[in-house]
Amino acid sequence: MPQVPILMPQLGESISEATIMHILVRPGDEVEADQAVMEVETNKAVMEVTTQCGGCVTELRVTEGEMVPVGAVMGVVEATVEEVERSGAQELSAAEERTAPVAADAGAHFRAEGEFIESDFSQHRVEGRPGGLPVPLGVRGAHYLSPRLRARMDELGITEADMAYIVGTGAGGRITIEDFEKFLKYVDGWPSRNASPMRRSVADSMQRTWRRPIASAGRPVYMAPIILHRKQHPRRPGFTLYFVRALALALAEVPECAGYMVGGRILTPKKIDIGVAVQVEDGVLVPVMRSVDQSTLNAQIDEFNKVVAQARSRKLDDVYKGGGIATVTNFGGFGLTFAAPMPLPSESLILGVGAMQKVPVWSDEVQCFIPVEQANISASFDHRVVDGGDIGRLMQRIAWFLEHPELL
Repeated sequence: MPQVPILMPQLGESISEATIMHILVRPGDEVEADQAVMEVETNKAVMEVTTQCGGCVTELRVTEGEMVPVGAVMGVVEATVEEVERSGAQELSAAEERTAPVAADAGAHFRAEGEFIESDFSQHRVEGRPGGLPVPLGVRGAHYLSPRLRARMDELGITEADMAYIVGTGAGGRITIEDFEKFLKYVDGWPSRNASPMRRSVADSMQRTWRRPIASAGRPVYMAPIILHRKQHPRRPGFTLYFVRALALALAEVPECAGYMVGGRILTPKKIDIGVAVQVEDGVLVPVMRSVDQSTLNAQIDEFNKVVAQARSRKLDDVYKGGGIATVTNFGGFGLTFAAPMPLPSESLILGVGAMQKVPVWSDEVQCFIPVEQANISASFDHRVVDGGDIGRLMQRIAWFLEHPELL
């Protein structure tokens, strides 16, 4: 009978691998076409892998926790000739010919990577990946890395960003191969954990973001109008949604504040698509709400609640993935009153929202200090694209919209 593979699908444009989270079937189980047989985790979400056709599961080639490349054969379903013809499923022999060079040692390769921090650093050759070792920060960075040192880094999957942890003793503060080996010996045996796909994705994004000159600016905004509007609103919109709307309306007036610099040109966004940073286990997901300036706050309550819930479950609909021009992150929920968040590499602007505080503000009307609810907002931006004055004007408009929530 025909043997049909269970393949790791292409789960996104930039995704080359995924981690097996849950295997939902066992050898001997009968399955139907398009039945979910595994849950896998990418650096962006948890997704399901389904069967090509119905039949009996005869073999599983992966284990939970294993990282598997796209296109690899993860299991086998035995099906009838009629079922294969009906579904148009690809048979195992063709799939193995196409993926054998990649899949032959994939399991061993990724298992080795998962172990390399907890065992002897010299034992494993692994592919370099974003991330870092949990070690203290050194006082000098590496300005030059010799070919020999780079080869050793490649063996262990260590990036240039990780090298900032090491104090160089060579000429001009350069890191020598001896410094590197001493560092590995120093951290060997430290308590550690494997970085999740989400954590590696965040690390990679922040490294790419830091290649640009990122600046930050901040100011307080009055929260009383929002508090009153929300109290009187029958559906009680989330506080973050007010800031998403205010940012969108302000950017609609000055979209160049979220522009890109490409060569000698500054590109201005065509649509006001705003991301919302949502804290998830071991990282952050940023679902994107589309054309936020073209609707109203009231009309977007359900969508906002939906994207936040999907992000927390890490099962985002495709329409909410990527393509934003700016992001709102509400770190005030963690008690932080001010921070300078980092924009995504694909964006040049992020708006941060701090915790509300009751502060004394002088009133000329009553000639005394009165308690006022305030929150600090901060904008981090690509300084090549805009200057402080432009961001100052943008934040003035954001503050104005927040003081007039009925216009949101």
